[in-house]
Amino acid sequence: MSIGASRSDQVIAEAQGPVLSVAGLTTSFMRERQWIPVVRNVSFDVAPRETVAIVGESGSGKSVTALSIMRLIPKESGRIEGRVTLAGRDLLALPEASMKDIRGNDVAMIFQEPMTSLNPVLTIGFQIAEALIQHRGTSRAAAEAETVRLLDRVRIPAAKSRFHEHPHRFSGGMRQRVMIAMALACKPKLLIADEPTTALDVTIQAQILELLKELQQEEGMSILFITHDMGVVAEIADRTVVMYGGQAVETDATSRIFAAPSHPYTRALLAAVPRLGSMDGRPRPMRFPIVDKVTGTSDEPTETPDTVSTAERPLLEVSNLTTRFPIRSGLFGKVSGRVHAVENVSFTLHAGETLALVGESGCGKSTTGRSILKLLEPDSGTVLLDGQDVLAMNGRTLRDFRKQMQIVFQDPFASLNPRMSVGTAIAAPLLANGLATAAQGRDKVADLLVRVGLTADMAARFPHEFSGGQRQRICIARALAPKLIVADEAVSALDVSVKAQVVNLMLDLQASMGLAYLFISHDIAVVERMSHRVAVMYLGEIVEIGPRAALFGNPQHPYTKKLMAAVPVPDPARRGTKREASNDEIRSPVRAPDYQPPVRQYREVSPGHVVQVWGEEWSA
Repeated sequence: MSIGASRSDQVIAEAQGPVLSVAGLTTSFMRERQWIPVVRNVSFDVAPRETVAIVGESGSGKSVTALSIMRLIPKESGRIEGRVTLAGRDLLALPEASMKDIRGNDVAMIFQEPMTSLNPVLTIGFQIAEALIQHRGTSRAAAEAETVRLLDRVRIPAAKSRFHEHPHRFSGGMRQRVMIAMALACKPKLLIADEPTTALDVTIQAQILELLKELQQEEGMSILFITHDMGVVAEIADRTVVMYGGQAVETDATSRIFAAPSHPYTRALLAAVPRLGSMDGRPRPMRFPIVDKVTGTSDEPTETPDTVSTAERPLLEVSNLTTRFPIRSGLFGKVSGRVHAVENVSFTLHAGETLALVGESGCGKSTTGRSILKLLEPDSGTVLLDGQDVLAMNGRTLRDFRKQMQIVFQDPFASLNPRMSVGTAIAAPLLANGLATAAQGRDKVADLLVRVGLTADMAARFPHEFSGGQRQRICIARALAPKLIVADEAVSALDVSVKAQVVNLMLDLQASMGLAYLFISHDIAVVERMSHRVAVMYLGEIVEIGPRAALFGNPQHPYTKKLMAAVPVPDPARRGTKREASNDEIRSPVRAPDYQPPVRQYREVSPGHVVQVWGEEWSA
């Protein structure tokens, strides 16, 4: 029997009754004087010490289900029907005063973005202590002592001294640990975790998942884990509820869902999951299979043709690129330090090639991309595109040259003017640069929309009328016709099936147009699927670079190994074989004004595969 199934069966057998029981849950919202159901007839149980995952894509009803359980749906615009019982008490029948007592005491909730859940002007110690005073009636002194113990429980170093620090002094992973400490303060029977690792880097995600599993065993609580990441589901869940279109389409032990999914949508969801190691023996990028969500049938994924230019001179040549940001303090703005965001970065990129930049948040990936396009002013270095020095250009010369290099950002909705039709948005750069007349612009817009898998008649629509994946296609259409595209986390905010579609689109466009991509991402499994070469960044420096197959097949630098070890394995049967996640936090890139970076040495592992020679800091 698999690990997921055996543990699930064990916890259910030991239970005297479910901690949480949801039966026929239906949640509707008022729209145009009608109640529109967005969650329909959802039923599941959560046993003591059990972790149940609710998985599905954006709009499937996952978060609304969680908010309905907590009765956090606005009464004036929402209606909750069905039955939700917590340890035998019907939550939907309780008065609001009783629910306030249950929230925090018996049921706690943590959200995706901890910074929006924490008060930025209060210390983290004060905020956790307040929860203890409010819910448990403890004295201030006792609450503060318990807060230090809780911070220590969630593995925050120097908990006593960090009690008095504000949220902005903590990293994203540490802030999420603070939220977990706050949730555990009143020893809840049930912890609802709504996408708690989605905004975190893969290494920090691994730490949080491991922490939740440890705390569950120590505290004996149940967890309802909401996510769209099937790799995370395989890592943590005993049982899984798959949601699609507001309904629970499949509920079973996690091991059985992964081994033999019965619903077509579940099969589609699993087929679209990028799996690290799936590209062994394949030298070129490969399309994702596209699965029909109704029938569960998929096409046969194909390897892309050889798109990399054989020209001797690369399209893009980056040499010793350095970008630093001054930190000013005092009345006169004296420079008290510098953020070494990008430090002596060098690489090349050929036409038709994809080079992926990977690393954790703050490693300098995005700053590198923006510096290459001169959206940020580098301190030093050279950037040659087709032999021309980009950093030496200014004014109109730079504007004209930017037609050859474009950027696609992470959030497509923020990149599009909500008051402008998508046709106008796509045509704007063509008209502004004198590349087309109004009539030619309309024809060009229609052609670009068709190229990215949309239809010409969609030009009249506005951004809010499109899904996230469609909006990203529009951003790609607007960026088309250059030689170089910097894709800055272009697919990281998308659902797994939409992500597969956009990656396939990018590969198709590369094959037909010879585009070069600088693909910036922290999603290692997607990088493996679509890149020719990979560069690993840490603290502004490239620590390892090489052909994708060579680097992933034989990683050398300790940081590269750490990144790859932290990637969730989408297979519950391998849960016990995964290496332990590192608890190290990424170091600060802030240095003194007079700091001189060390001269780095590199060695070649194999043709094109180069690694930085590391020092004692990586020996521990």
